[in-house]
Amino acid sequence: MHLEFRHLRTIRAIHQAGGLARAAEILNMTQSALSHQVKGLEDQAGIELFVRRSKPMRLSAAGLRMLKLAERILPEIDALEEEFRALKSGKTGRLHIAIECHACFDWLFPVLEQFRHAWPEVDVDIRAGLAFDAIPALLREEVDLVISSDPLRLDGVVYNPLFDYHPTFVASKDHPLASKDWIGAEDFRDEILITYPVSRDKLDVFTEILTPAKIEPRGQRPVELTAVILMLVGSNRGVAVLPDWVLRDIRSNADYITRPLGPKTITRRLYAATRQEDAAKPFMAHFLRLGRTEPVKLQRG
Repeated sequence: MHLEFRHLRTIRAIHQAGGLARAAEILNMTQSALSHQVKGLEDQAGIELFVRRSKPMRLSAAGLRMLKLAERILPEIDALEEEFRALKSGKTGRLHIAIECHACFDWLFPVLEQFRHAWPEVDVDIRAGLAFDAIPALLREEVDLVISSDPLRLDGVVYNPLFDYHPTFVASKDHPLASKDWIGAEDFRDEILITYPVSRDKLDVFTEILTPAKIEPRGQRPVELTAVILMLVGSNRGVAVLPDWVLRDIRSNADYITRPLGPKTITRRLYAATRQEDAAKPFMAHFLRLGRTEPVKLQRG
């Protein structure tokens, strides 16, 4: 027996309408075409599906078995079709994010809080575990967006600019370097540098000044949390270099000093990498807009 979704819809419509004429209207077809479809279905089944002598027309025992199947399957099919329509219109989808920037959580969570109110049907997740193999994961469609300050030219990947930031030196107010107007590579020779626990090629202080100058700090202390880094710096246990948006809350705190790196302020740019075909999706475009505006508010305090 070759059963199709249209057969199940026919059984359901005739049961609901109580006759062929009204069911044909519901299904948007002629009564003769519907009658022919029912005859063909009964021929396949080898059994009558309707008691035609009754008014309204009612299902036989075999027809009731098929109706039970229709009532179980058709709602799932209808729901799937609605999901596909929503995907096509951009109302729903998946936004799994990988981060190559520890400090990005400070501005990312406010962005996601706004995003979830606007796009409640989009599945959002953060895949921090993929942070340092993020772009290959993007190409394999394991994640949908990568936040990074190191764009790589790859076919099929688009780097959407988010915002510029300034890597900024922070130390205790009692630190000897507090008297300086700016901090250079030589100033780190005798310092314990407190950083996030990531490779040096992901740390601005190394990529921008220390590695080019071939200078090593006296020591490096990896710390997972931004709050703990600032606590240690405030206790004069070391110094750090953090993005300016992270330091918004300590600008008016007398326990800290902040200084630019070098005589000219260093500027870095943060990007959101997406697959080329995803960048124009409505929910993705909205996330990118939020990612460009909300961090600026944090930078300005």
